[in-house]
Amino acid sequence: MKPQSTPHPLVAAIPLVVLIAILATSVYLFGSETLSGASQIALIFASSVVIFISVVFYRLSWKVFEKQVMKIFGGISITMFILLAVGMLSGSWMISGVVPTLIYYGVQIMSPSFFLLSTCVICSIVSVLSGSSWTTVATIGVALLGIGQALHVSPAWTAGAIISGAYFGDKLSPLSDTTILASSYSGTDLFVHIRYLLLTTVPSMLITLTLFLLMGFLGGDDKGNTDVSTYTMGLSSKFHISLWMLLVPVFTGVMIARKWPSVIILFLSSVLAGVVALVFQQDVLREISLSYGDTSGGLHALIKGLSITYFGHTAVDTGNESLNQLVSTGGMVGMLNTIWLILCAVFFGSTMVAAGNVRSITNALMAFIRNCTTLVSSTVVSGIFLNFSTGDQFISIILASDMFKDAYRRMGYESRLLSRTIEDGTTVTSVLIPWNTCGMTQATILGVPTLTYLPYCFFNILSPLTSITVAALGWKIYRTTK
Repeated sequence: MKPQSTPHPLVAAIPLVVLIAILATSVYLFGSETLSGASQIALIFASSVVIFISVVFYRLSWKVFEKQVMKIFGGISITMFILLAVGMLSGSWMISGVVPTLIYYGVQIMSPSFFLLSTCVICSIVSVLSGSSWTTVATIGVALLGIGQALHVSPAWTAGAIISGAYFGDKLSPLSDTTILASSYSGTDLFVHIRYLLLTTVPSMLITLTLFLLMGFLGGDDKGNTDVSTYTMGLSSKFHISLWMLLVPVFTGVMIARKWPSVIILFLSSVLAGVVALVFQQDVLREISLSYGDTSGGLHALIKGLSITYFGHTAVDTGNESLNQLVSTGGMVGMLNTIWLILCAVFFGSTMVAAGNVRSITNALMAFIRNCTTLVSSTVVSGIFLNFSTGDQFISIILASDMFKDAYRRMGYESRLLSRTIEDGTTVTSVLIPWNTCGMTQATILGVPTLTYLPYCFFNILSPLTSITVAALGWKIYRTTK
C-alpha cells in the first residue's frame, strides 16, 4: 500500500468514534469524577487508535507524530503557566476577602420582585471573580436556590438564573480555564479574546436579564430575608468586609484596560491580594496555617498561611456549610486536573493533526461552507455536537479548535473570530446536555433535572444564536486578508 498523508473522512472519524464510546462509558461509570482520570485515559486510548491506523495502514512514520506533538506542546507551554497563575489568583482573591466582600454586598440588593435578576447578576459576579461555573453553582448557587424556594420562585427558573450567571463568568472571566483554553488553543491573546467576546456576550446577557426582570414580578415574598442575613453574618464573622477590598479588582481592571500581558496581570493581582490578606485577614491566614499543623503563630504563621493560599487547598470554618464550600480554594494544586486533561487532549489533537485526520474531516465540512455565516454556524453546530457526543466541554473546545483553525486561516479571518465562536457554541452549551459532565454535575448539585432547567437558561441558549446573528450582520468581523 502506498503511503497516504490524508485518510478518507470515514477513516479519519474512527478515532473520534472510539473516543466518544470510551467517554460515554467513563461518564456512566464515574459521573462528575470523569475529569479526574477517566477522560484522560479515553484520550490516550483514542490517540493509540490514531497512531495504529496511520502506522499500519498508511505507513506513517512515528517521527511525524513526535514532531507534531513537540510543536503543539511548545505552543501551549505558556497556557500551563497561566493556569497555575489562575490557581494562585483564585486562592488569594478569596482568602484576602475580595470575593467575600463582593458577595456580602451583592446578596443585600435582592428583593422578591428582583430575585431572579439579582440571582443572575450575583452569580455572574462570583463566576467572573472565581472563573468557575462549578464553584459558583455549588456554593452561592445552592444558597440562592434555597432563598428562591422560600420566596416561592420555581426551582427551574432559579436554576436557570443561576446557571446563566455562572456560565457568563465561565465564558468571559480571565480566570476561567475554558476562556484560557479557547483563546490559547486558537492562538488568540487572552484579553483580545475577552474584549471580542463582549460583542456577543453583552447582548445575550442584556436580553437574559430583561427576561428575568419581567418574570421576577410574578411571585415571591419577604421570607428569604433571614437566609440572606445568615449568609452575610457568616461572611462578616470570619472575614474583614470592607469596600477597600474592591481596590484589588479595580487595579486588575486598570491593568486589563491598559492591555498588559495576562501573565503579568494575574501575578501582580495575586501579589496585591496577598498584601491585602496579610493586612486585613490575619486570623484567616493563621487558621489556614494551623490546619497544616503550624501552631507557632506570629509572622511565621501568616507567611505560611499565605503561601498555602497560593499553592494549596484551603478550608475556612464560617459556621455555615454552604459558605465553607464557597470560601474553600484549591490554589495551584486545584488546577492540576485541568492541566492533566489538557495535556492528554493536546496529545490526541496532535496525533489527529499529524495523521491528517483533522484536515480530512475539515475538508469534508468545508464543502458546505460558503461565507462567514456558514463558517460560524458550522463551528457552533460542531461545538454543540461535540458536547453532545464527547460529554466534556474541554475536549469539545480542543477538538472544535483543531477542526476549524485552518478553515478560518484559509478564509482570511482573524483567530479571535474562531475563539469567540468556540466559546459561544461550546462552553455555554455543555451544561444543557444531561450526560455531559457539566449538565450532570449541575443537575445533581441543584437537584433540578437538566431538561427541567434547560428552557430557562436564557444566556446559554442565546449565546450561540447571537454569535451566528453577529456573523450574518458582519458586525466587527475582522480579516487578515481581503
